[in-house]
Amino acid sequence: MTQPHEKPRREVTALIALGSNATSPAGGPAQTLRAAISSLERGPFEILARSRFYVSPFIPRGAEPDVVNAVVDVATDRDPDSILSCLHEIEASFDRKRRERWTSRTLDLDLLSVDQIILPDQTTLRGWVNLPPDQQKSAAPGELILPHPRLQDRAFVLVPAAEIAPDWRHPLLGRTIREMRDALPPADRDVMRPLDDAS
Repeated sequence: MTQPHEKPRREVTALIALGSNATSPAGGPAQTLRAAISSLERGPFEILARSRFYVSPFIPRGAEPDVVNAVVDVATDRDPDSILSCLHEIEASFDRKRRERWTSRTLDLDLLSVDQIILPDQTTLRGWVNLPPDQQKSAAPGELILPHPRLQDRAFVLVPAAEIAPDWRHPLLGRTIREMRDALPPADRDVMRPLDDAS
């Protein structure tokens, strides 16, 4: 019950991408994702929907083992920075070390979106969305960018996200997740395999 002088906090929904291609204290990548979803549920999140698990090639392709990916839709009363801090805490509990980009990781939790919020502002988001591919490997924002600036480019995010939030609309690009998924090159979508089909 809300106390007389306490301001009620507004609940938001967020899309979170999960990925793993290394063994964590919970086990292999699929076991790690299952355990991470349980950790989200024990934290300040209510799981509203969960995609199937998919296997996708590591990017750059072949450089590391394939990745198991999923997306969850959650409800929470936390603000975006608090959500991100909580995700980093969960990653650390699975021995994720944030030393290098584009390498194997025990657990990756990416905050894709929080409602229709744009952070820090439309101009900055547009700059990161339009970042040339050759700069994407070295440039990393020093602040939270929402929606995730690479959301529209990644089959390993859009394919599972389209299962649970196909009609979520990107507040800058104006396209739904389904539309962004369908705009990807067919070859990018075709390499995504539901885990049950993975050899």
